[in-house]
Amino acid sequence: MIWFDFVTPKSVLFFKPMIDEIKARGRQLLITARSSEGYEEITDLLDLYDIDYINRGGFGGSQLSDKLKASIDRQLSLIEFVSAYNINRLVCLCSVDANRVAFGLGIPIINFYDIPLSDFSTNFMKALPQARLTLPLSSKAFKPFVVPDEIFTRFSLEPHQVREYNFIDPYIWLKDFVPDLEYAKQVLAPYHLDFSKPLIVVREEEYKASYVDKHYSLLYDALEDIHQLTQANIVIIPRYESSYLVDLFPFATVLQEKIIIQHLLAFTDLFIGGGGTMNTEACLLGVPTISTRSFICHYDKFQIDSKLMVWVSNRDDLLAAVQTMFSHRIDDIAKQVIARMDLDIKHLVDEILSG
Repeated sequence: MIWFDFVTPKSVLFFKPMIDEIKARGRQLLITARSSEGYEEITDLLDLYDIDYINRGGFGGSQLSDKLKASIDRQLSLIEFVSAYNINRLVCLCSVDANRVAFGLGIPIINFYDIPLSDFSTNFMKALPQARLTLPLSSKAFKPFVVPDEIFTRFSLEPHQVREYNFIDPYIWLKDFVPDLEYAKQVLAPYHLDFSKPLIVVREEEYKASYVDKHYSLLYDALEDIHQLTQANIVIIPRYESSYLVDLFPFATVLQEKIIIQHLLAFTDLFIGGGGTMNTEACLLGVPTISTRSFICHYDKFQIDSKLMVWVSNRDDLLAAVQTMFSHRIDDIAKQVIARMDLDIKHLVDEILSG
């Protein structure tokens, strides 16, 4: 039995094609996830895509002590749960809890990871806590071409344990994606937006994540000015709780339900994101994209160098970028970048199931 553990929304989208292929081969799967009040994106996505799972444990909040306690509680729950199954390998995006449990139970671990450092150098002072706690336990570790092999081998892995794939992660679910304008309109219809106006979509940074130093205010401070500057519909995709965003930005629309967000992104005139996954999705969909993330990782740097995205670190630069990029699509650049990528799901699954 193959065990998948989902601890981020991205992991649902990333692994779904592999799960479908593994099922098609007749192999048994066990899927676990985590969910708690204010952090329900993962299980919402699993429900949206009709993927069977068992929820075990929660996120733990923003305080380190709360995170640690939630992690320990989740590990205990996972030990009791997975011990009842004949599991022969774990597959995940560096889930700390699942890695610790699998290692303790002698289960081989296959990690996929595209952000081992919160930087685009090889400075290990920037190594993410998740990477430190998981990659050294890997039987195999998969990485995108934008991350140097050296980084993974410095996590105590031998070169033969490291596998490289020739795409950046969101390409795996966008390769065959066909945007549907009617779906996007249907999603926004309850909010009574004026569809004659352009659309700006905004995504917060993962400010509760252990690899983010603090809750940066750049995007929040500038959003009203952006609204005045563009007179666009502004739709905010909350990362955690949403009620405070409704109060803070009465001129904006805060999505209250989980949707297939790519349909909305595809028809956006500008995307401003403080994270990673949706930034990349917007880039690959040809949408002008501004990153307000507090750091630049390897795939961010690739997107910046490829002219898919602009990174800003202060309010003036953000407003200037909005003026320059608003409604100027980058479809041709995106197509050129995508043409250099290739994806072989069957080969990835072969690697997962072998050895």
